[in-house]
Amino acid sequence: MLFHSGRNLWPGLVRSKLGHSSVRYSSYSSARSSLFQLTTLPNGLRVATDGLPGHFSALGLYVDAGSRYETEPWATGLSHLMDRLAYQSTLGTTAEQMEERLGSLGGNYMCVSSREAVIYQAAVFNRDVAAMFELLAATVRWPQITQTELEIQKETAAYEIGEIWQKPELILPELLHAVAYQDNTLGLPLLVPEERLPSIRVQDIVKYREQFYTPERIVAAFVGVEHEVAVELVTRYFGDMSKGTYKPKSQPALYTGGVQDMGPMPVQHVPNQPELAQILVAFEGLSINDPDIYALATLQTLLGGGGSFSAGGPGKGMYSRLYTMVLNRYGFVDNCVAFNHSYTDSGLFGISVSCLPSHANMVAPIICGQLAYCMSQFTRSGGIQEAEVHRAKNQLRSSLLMNLESKMVELEDVGRQVQVVGKRVPVEEMCEKIDRLSLKDVVNVATRVLRGNSRPSIIMLGREGVFGDVEGECRKWGLGA
Repeated sequence: MLFHSGRNLWPGLVRSKLGHSSVRYSSYSSARSSLFQLTTLPNGLRVATDGLPGHFSALGLYVDAGSRYETEPWATGLSHLMDRLAYQSTLGTTAEQMEERLGSLGGNYMCVSSREAVIYQAAVFNRDVAAMFELLAATVRWPQITQTELEIQKETAAYEIGEIWQKPELILPELLHAVAYQDNTLGLPLLVPEERLPSIRVQDIVKYREQFYTPERIVAAFVGVEHEVAVELVTRYFGDMSKGTYKPKSQPALYTGGVQDMGPMPVQHVPNQPELAQILVAFEGLSINDPDIYALATLQTLLGGGGSFSAGGPGKGMYSRLYTMVLNRYGFVDNCVAFNHSYTDSGLFGISVSCLPSHANMVAPIICGQLAYCMSQFTRSGGIQEAEVHRAKNQLRSSLLMNLESKMVELEDVGRQVQVVGKRVPVEEMCEKIDRLSLKDVVNVATRVLRGNSRPSIIMLGREGVFGDVEGECRKWGLGA
């Protein structure tokens, strides 16, 4: 979700109902979204709730960990294995019992690791919130992590890695990050390197948990649960948790840029479908906290794009610039889409294209031309029009509001905002910021991002050299350093 800092909150006091009548918690409540509340326990763990009523509730635990922190050699890839090891045996519960209990509660649960978080989430009927949170707490606080479980998950991870390397749409964004942030933070591998798997030990997992699974690095989020109930549950299972003594290295992301031509890769070929060459061209984007983040999100929506075949009308983005100016004009382009990845201190913004190899040498000028046009207002030779910005703003607001209709999306929005910026920005404020954007704002953010002082990040897949000198083409159009 798109989120941004910039809202005033006021402090209050809340008391636990678990017998700790003398303990006070720092608490915040949003003036604009009265259902949202935030409480910090004495050990630093934060409890965030949105009491939106309904027939079921969503709950999750968000750990400030992830691949960007894996700066020590022994830690490489452990975030990936942490999500594989979730919901296994815990103190007093076997893996089979855990699976049975989760199934009895509806089986709607997940764990995923990312570059900046390890996320545990679930959705249950309101009556089962306490039972599900007990299981979430158990898998986060008291996992057994047996040798047998680790070996099974290492095998699973190896299979998963093999499958992902067969799917360019999944592996190329990962390789792009490695090129954009070479050997640091956001460029560290999101997937555990396959050659690392045999050397990972149980004690490595335990050490990783001791460093990152500490209360001040955890946010408990709830949607559809009363705040006092949530605070009681979290205090019951995490109130005795001691603060961490180790401070993991928190290095700022260092964008480097670069070019990597992967050549042909052994990917799965779909019968009766042409083999495609693929390219991603990106520039350093903006952090989540940047005031221009809404303008950049609007620019991404304006560019839009998608596949050569898309069912639906304007709501599918078929009036976006990459549809009208690229997909509808060039039959050799199979897919063309703008992307925007935002993190706590950096980001990536660019365009991804897949095309017939026979016409790949035409793609770089097309991509660069579309990006360069974004840095100017409309003239006969190109540029952004007022109508495009107006349409993109409406689409962005619509997407934001529709996504938040899902409680699971709402939950992640709450948890990640609190984890990253320490509070939650009301959706009304987000929409207001989008609404206030002008054509000039969008052109300015395009110029800021695309005409920076850094190299572009380029990753190519196909016969070596099939796309030509892409970095040189970027320079011709005034893109990047």
